[in-house]
Amino acid sequence: MLDIDKIKQLVDMMVANDLVELSLRDGEVEVNLRRPGADVPPTATTVMMSPAGGTAMPEPATPVATPDPEPSSEFVEIRSPMVGTFYASPDPESPAYVEPGSRVHADTVICIVEAMKVFNEIKAEVEGTIERVLVKNDQTVEYGQALFLVRPD
Repeated sequence: MLDIDKIKQLVDMMVANDLVELSLRDGEVEVNLRRPGADVPPTATTVMMSPAGGTAMPEPATPVATPDPEPSSEFVEIRSPMVGTFYASPDPESPAYVEPGSRVHADTVICIVEAMKVFNEIKAEVEGTIERVLVKNDQTVEYGQALFLVRPD
């Protein structure tokens, strides 16, 4: 099983070296990462190996049909640093970390993105006010997908 930190390092390496696609096998897990390019939509595919050594069919990440809003110079987009499942709160019984009108600082936890059974707290990394939440709770999100619009200070 690939460690989430290793996947983050791979994504950072892809960005730093302007790579569009990267495939990696670690034991029984194969991860294929693809960044948005000229004609390439962002996707992620995980292939599990069968115990007999054969390859199971790939399970592509479910595409999200939520269009990003029109970019505006007055807002800052907070984007997902990874492919995973978006959670607005730490657990189903708790209130959302933030909602429209919430004031955030760079170190404010704004959501969780679950990737490969690891729950990653996502911080705002900007100061301002949450203007809009762009995704729904328990929704699959892609790498680089806009999650929030923030009106910066």
